[in-house]
Amino acid sequence: MTAPAVRFVKRRRDPVTVQTVRSAAAATVAYVIALRLSPEAAPLTAPLTALLVVQVTLYSTLTTGMRRVNAVVSGVVVAILFSLLVGLTWWSLGLLLLASLITGHLVRVDEFVPEVAISAMLVLGVTTHGDTAWARIVETLIGAVVGMGFNLLLAPPVWVEEAGESIEELARRVRQLMLRIGEEAAGRPPAARAAARLHEARRLDHDISEVDADLRQAEDSLRLNPRVREGLLHRIVLRTGLDTLEICTVVLRVLARTLTDLTKQREPERLFEPETGAVFEQLLSEVADAVVSFAVLVTTSVSADAESAEERLASELRQASATRDKLARLLFEEARRDASQWQLLGAVLTEVNRMLDEMDTEHRTRRLFEELDRHSQEQRERLPRLTRMRERLAR
Repeated sequence: MTAPAVRFVKRRRDPVTVQTVRSAAAATVAYVIALRLSPEAAPLTAPLTALLVVQVTLYSTLTTGMRRVNAVVSGVVVAILFSLLVGLTWWSLGLLLLASLITGHLVRVDEFVPEVAISAMLVLGVTTHGDTAWARIVETLIGAVVGMGFNLLLAPPVWVEEAGESIEELARRVRQLMLRIGEEAAGRPPAARAAARLHEARRLDHDISEVDADLRQAEDSLRLNPRVREGLLHRIVLRTGLDTLEICTVVLRVLARTLTDLTKQREPERLFEPETGAVFEQLLSEVADAVVSFAVLVTTSVSADAESAEERLASELRQASATRDKLARLLFEEARRDASQWQLLGAVLTEVNRMLDEMDTEHRTRRLFEELDRHSQEQRERLPRLTRMRERLAR
């Protein structure tokens, strides 16, 4: 595939592009329908509602649409009640806004609380309150139905691939940082350089928040999507994978802090003995490769590819464990020669152990089963009647 074609496909699947095209199309269709059904000459409420209801994923469209219809209808009802009692004055407008905002919180429309007040003001500000109120309700229903039907008939894309790319990119950034830390730790790094690596490790928190946002979008795209089978399993695999990578970044930050403290104590001497430094650099390189392999395993959907990725990860973890044991013997010898720093030397080994344990394939499998059991238990508690019906049908 040529580079222009690749860029075109990426633009076509970009969330902003998809949101723009789908929203514009849905708003246009809603306006055309409202022209025939609404008594208003310019029924702009319908395209406005469709524009705000249509979201990137089917799940968010359904939930947003219901909340928005609830918000608009509540605002119209409040305006009708006020129009029967008082006209439009400065004090009645203030009371209307107060009542609308309180109503929005009572009916639990979440982020659409201001929409309750907006709808009430638009209805109260016209002369023929009753006709305009019912027209606005009709237009709102048209816009919401068009917006939700747009995603039902034209199912939105599933954003799992984009979330997987974000997870793999995060793993590669972690790998690059680990390689730099290992390379510098094998020599005579100044305390300022070690502190710079610590700041880099802290900045990974921002990267994790961005990946988490992409993953939440992917999770929403899997919910209630007719194009997806085993959506729950996909969500759990990606979520637990990101959790593991987040733990590894936290441990890496702690490791960078430990090396910074150790560098300050030993400056201007070497951070480790030459042999120990070489083994430590090798270990971080192997752990860094395992982090990338773990991310590939988490984001691989094809069974054959997943099995190959799991075998590669297991092999890399075994090699890293052997190097870890060699480093443990060397650090023990250094601690015997200089007992004042045995705590920091032991912390280095402990933090590397934690990352290896988190990526262990058996630990990952056990975590997946625990999450599946937890979700099943929550569903049984939330929908007991449906659960009993399924059990009867199964028997």
